[in-house]
Amino acid sequence: MYLIRTSLWKNYRFPVILIASIFVGSITGLLMGEKARILAPLGDIFLNLMFTAVVPLVFVTISSAVGNMTNMKRLGKILGYMLLTFLVTGLIAAVVIIVAVKIFPPASGVEIALESATAGERVSLSQRIVNAVTVNDFSLLLSRSNMLALIVFSVMFGYCTGCIGEDNIVARGLESLSNVMMKLVNLIMLYAPVGLCAYFASLTGQFGPQLLGAYGRAMILYYPLCVVYFFAAFALYSWFAGGKKGVRLFFVNILPPAVTSLATQSSIATLPVNFDAADRIGVSKDISGIVLPIGATMHMDGSVLAAVLKISFLYGIFGKDFSGIDTYIVAVVIAILSGVVLSGVPGGGLVGEMLIVSLMNFPPEAFPLIATIGFLVDPPATCLNACGDTVASMIVNRLTDGKEWLEKHNLSKST
Repeated sequence: MYLIRTSLWKNYRFPVILIASIFVGSITGLLMGEKARILAPLGDIFLNLMFTAVVPLVFVTISSAVGNMTNMKRLGKILGYMLLTFLVTGLIAAVVIIVAVKIFPPASGVEIALESATAGERVSLSQRIVNAVTVNDFSLLLSRSNMLALIVFSVMFGYCTGCIGEDNIVARGLESLSNVMMKLVNLIMLYAPVGLCAYFASLTGQFGPQLLGAYGRAMILYYPLCVVYFFAAFALYSWFAGGKKGVRLFFVNILPPAVTSLATQSSIATLPVNFDAADRIGVSKDISGIVLPIGATMHMDGSVLAAVLKISFLYGIFGKDFSGIDTYIVAVVIAILSGVVLSGVPGGGLVGEMLIVSLMNFPPEAFPLIATIGFLVDPPATCLNACGDTVASMIVNRLTDGKEWLEKHNLSKST
């Protein structure tokens, strides 16, 4: 029991400290009122440090990650079905959360009028896509306002780096720079408790308990939705993979990964029990050996749900209407990037939140608002992410080996 408590504290220590600092800041703001504005510079320092680091962080981490991915040229069929499964399940998760936030807006009735909060000029969807994925000058890539264009460029640069060969000075340099940038982010995050405490003291001092109520509404929406998604969506996916037998095998064997992911708050740490669960279900070892490790960093249904929740939350906070096909499309694209692409990059959650702020025309002050949601939703999101990897391996097995894959596995096992 002592070891369990120690492990839980080790894995949740920093998020707990950050949430505690936000709580202390909020209470301080309520007590001080408008006077809490004197603490704002301490919060601004944190924001400036994070926004300064994000552009080089995105470039070196994505370029390095993609450059190393070019080694995976074997088993193209499995990889193709795996990516298709990741994208489809991510899309379903995005649609589910969009419907949910339309029915129950997480920040309904709350509006924060920050000076830099501008709605942005309305442009056509086609032009919005062009402006999002490309810029007309290299120097513009060095701005966090063009985050998606930077991601596209980084992917292309990483691919070309990988094509040169596995062992080249550029690839080694990018990997080293990636490690340096993550060390820098970790260094900045040491200041996060102070920065977030000061920021929320100032914010709560100005806008009072209505902001805290908005977070409460967001959690009231997200936590039950995760439970519903776990049982409904995963039942549907496992039924597609193996019929009634697939559903039964999934839910009988998924408890250890679910508990482990909640306790460790890590899809990577859940891999050993996920391998065991997939083996008990009957997933082929060559498929689970590919899908589960890659899924631990590239398949994040819970993160997709959280991304759209964050977008909807900010729309409500800043008094913007979360509606329109173009808005939904951009929200889905960002959610898929956050849950399928950026999750494979160190600091992917941070980059996803930066992407939301820049692409949806929110001010820099919006970043800590949704970063806080990230801290609050992380445990159930990780559970959905990890358990989703298991059911994804079942789907890939079905697509690769046909509808009778479970029967084939049992037959081969008996012989």
